[in-house]
Amino acid sequence: MEPSLIYKALSNETRRLIMQWLKKPEDYFDEQAYLKQGLNFQIGVCVGDIQAKSGLAQSVISSYLLTMQKSGLLESERVGKWTYYRRNEKTLQEFAEYIQKEL
Repeated sequence: MEPSLIYKALSNETRRLIMQWLKKPEDYFDEQAYLKQGLNFQIGVCVGDIQAKSGLAQSVISSYLLTMQKSGLLESERVGKWTYYRRNEKTLQEFAEYIQKEL
């Protein structure tokens, strides 16, 4: 875990929103489309759904998600031609402990 990368990733409001959305995806996204494909939110949320919710360009969201993944905040899984993102709870726990202990 690199705290400086996490701080950088969380310094953007949209990236913080994405973390909130992925914490409880059922509150922000339609799971029915996933269930029809034999998937659920355990796999994560599709980049296209995150992009649509944010209202930003797909290239911007892809860049944001990559930054968050490199910091360790997100994990991704590819299914066919789609990539799904979910929170990396292990890293989030380590970061929370770091803040509590070091700050």
